[in-house]
Amino acid sequence: MKFDLSHLTPLQFEVTQKGATERPFTNPYDHLFEDGIYVDVVSGEALFSSKDKFDSGCGWPSFTKPIDPNQVVSKRDISFGMIRVEVKSKEANSHLGHVFDDGPKGLPRFCINGASLRFIPKEQLEEQGYGQYKALFD
Repeated sequence: MKFDLSHLTPLQFEVTQKGATERPFTNPYDHLFEDGIYVDVVSGEALFSSKDKFDSGCGWPSFTKPIDPNQVVSKRDISFGMIRVEVKSKEANSHLGHVFDDGPKGLPRFCINGASLRFIPKEQLEEQGYGQYKALFD
């Protein structure tokens, strides 16, 4: 499926389409803990909930799990002389970031580029077409 990429900023394009990484501590989502969901900036597919977000101190938004594990795809990444697990969105194949095994209480840490995400506050879920996710915050 093809997606319109014309709305992306240069950084969003580099991150989602070219696998770039934004500089740490530069995205406002890193310290945003308001109730809501994070969607793929390319496709709009729902990816992460603020209920699963935590401050990892790494400089990127971090989550313990996706809303639906079937909406993210993991693949081995051996770039830059490291062995990591890349995380991509299923529908748009957007590069999101990486997942590590050092999250809180033994959970994963999905370390996600804020540039790959769009935040939808809980109060706007219905009007933006994501009403089915309101139950996450009841």
